Amino acid sequence: MKLMIELTREIARQIGAEGEKTYPNECCGALFGHLSAQGDGRVTAIFPIVNARESEEQYHRFVITADDALRAERAALAEGVDVIGYYHSHPDHPAIPSEFDREHALPFYAYIIVAVAQRQAGALTSWRLTQDRLRFLQEEVHIVS
Repeated sequence: MKLMIELTREIARQIGAEGEKTYPNECCGALFGHLSAQGDGRVTAIFPIVNARESEEQYHRFVITADDALRAERAALAEGVDVIGYYHSHPDHPAIPSEFDREHALPFYAYIIVAVAQRQAGALTSWRLTQDRLRFLQEEVHIVS
């Protein structure tokens, strides 16, 4: 069964804009929304988070601290939604998860990656980690008005 994630053009634009703003470093943040009983996601908002990775590593790595994850969970709860995943950018690299991404991901969450080249956002993809944590499966991205 192939999973799907839905987001509006405006949310896709916001994710791209975050990647462009932090270029040549990686941006990151939480995805707020809802999951269906089948596991499909609908993103209703993003929650930008400052990349906590050491500055010399931010061009190819991101870190979300436990405190920032808790802040995101509390903000989602206040809005009546869930944290359904996370997003980050890949400066000058394709929107495909790295081995580092796999090692630090959790099953269940959606992981949106936006490719950013020369400060211009490009492809936006979404991935889910398998339960055995061995690989990511790409999910369909539906962008709606």
